[in-house]
Amino acid sequence: MSIAAVVIGLAVLVWSADRFVDGAAAIARHLGVSNLIIGITIIGFGTSAPEIAVSIIAVLEEVPGIAIGNAIGSNIANIGLILGVTALLAPIPVARGLMRKEYPLLAIATLVLVACLYDLWLGWFEGVILVSLLAATLSYMVYLHRHGGVVDAAMAAEVEEIVAEEIIGEDDEDEEPMSSGAAWLWVVLGLVLLVASSRALVWGASNIATSLGVSDLVIGLTIVALGTSLPELAASIASLKKSVPDLAVGNIIGSNLFNSLAVVGIPPLLGGFAVDAAVLYRDLPVMVGLTLALFVMSWGLKGGTATLARGKGILLTLTFVGYQYYLYHQVVYGTPQWFG
Repeated sequence: MSIAAVVIGLAVLVWSADRFVDGAAAIARHLGVSNLIIGITIIGFGTSAPEIAVSIIAVLEEVPGIAIGNAIGSNIANIGLILGVTALLAPIPVARGLMRKEYPLLAIATLVLVACLYDLWLGWFEGVILVSLLAATLSYMVYLHRHGGVVDAAMAAEVEEIVAEEIIGEDDEDEEPMSSGAAWLWVVLGLVLLVASSRALVWGASNIATSLGVSDLVIGLTIVALGTSLPELAASIASLKKSVPDLAVGNIIGSNLFNSLAVVGIPPLLGGFAVDAAVLYRDLPVMVGLTLALFVMSWGLKGGTATLARGKGILLTLTFVGYQYYLYHQVVYGTPQWFG
């Protein structure tokens, strides 16, 4: 039953998040919000909605290890697995403007997250810091895309086109744009299913952790993180199908921003909780290392556009596989001597 709860919970979680985003984007459009702002805020929130819902339920159910593991594990999976696999399917051009303007936001969010977790406690104060930084970051991103250079204007146009076609349904000749009533129905239904499926997933994952004798943190870093990262994988594959692979990197940067600031920041507002020490010595270094690797691999040495080629994709994917193997090895054989 626990395995069934995890599988069904993940499936419904991803589906309901997608429906929630469809409805929210349509409502925003009916209210006159531009596609660009919808793309940066609602779509960014939507791809992280599964992680946010799971983390909130995990804290309320008193298994905070799943919440922290879910956020950090998703960040690791986004860069190591999803971006790595996407680069294997097709080389990804990365405009320098993206790394110069958007990437620093992720770097700051990562550093603030590390500082908040350093004392192994997440309380109301840390939650306010992270959520406030998220609000400031979103405002700055909207400003960048409205007043940025040529690269940002081009990316903004691509975001608007994809939102219009894929979410709003403007250019679909066989399908009318979503009505206001239908949009509100999908928002409410999506939200209800998000909560229900998150509870089922957390219940099943917690039971599996207990039966296997492993920590909730490890389950959050593996099963839950991989499952809740499915929207990012779908978005990256969609960017390839739309022949705009450079949006895959922007999607990952945005998703990791939401994970670091919202997925970790919102739960402690409901009540503080302790953080497993393994997060500091094992998981955060991998997340920070992959975040730095993304910058190094994406920064063109001669200016202009760099490329995440297949070789880099292999390296990212192998790093993720190696990290997962280490978690498995630690669960089966215990902590290696060099980690105390």
